[in-house]
Parts: sequence; structure tokens; C-alpha cells
Amino acid sequence: MYVPKENAEELREAIGNAGAGKIGNYTHCTFTIKGTGRSKPGEGANPAIGEVGKLVEIAEDRIETVCEADALEAVLAAIKRVHPYEEPATDVYPIEVFE
Repeated sequence: MYVPKENAEELREAIGNAGAGKIGNYTHCTFTIKGTGRSKPGEGANPAIGEVGKLVEIAEDRIETVCEADALEAVLAAIKRVHPYEEPATDVYPIEVFE
């Protein structure tokens, strides 16, 4: 998911508390890539950052983590609860574990 830099720590904490990032005896495991998000809010949008009709660039963190299937609903709810954007861009990929 992508989140403004100033909201990233709160989001990491919320998803970790909801069950994301469990690897072995560790919790709250994430990986972060810094970047720049760009968007142009259209009519009817209520942007957290920027103005309708104007392109905005935002310093963002791309946060990656793992999540067990039984925690996914709670983790997605945590994202929606603390993320400042109207529609957080969140990707969910199933991962096969090979032993």
C-alpha cells in the first residue's frame, strides 16, 4: 500500500496490531520503499491532500508486509480506519509456502 510519509508509522502500527507482519517469533514486520505519488482529484473527490482538478505530488512510503488469511479482514479494516486517502491503494497477493 502507498501512504503519505507522515502517516506511515501510524499505518504500520495499526496493521501490525491487526495481525499483519507475523514471521516466526516476530511481529509488525514490514518493508518500506520511499517514492513519490501523483494524482489529480476529479469532480466529486474529497482529497486529503491537494485540490480538485490540480495535479499533486506526495512523498509516500510503499509498505509491504505479510498477513495470514485469518487476519486479512482485520488488517484491511485497520488500513481503511487510519489511512488518510479516500481510496487507499492496497494490493493483496496470495503466497504459497514451500517447506
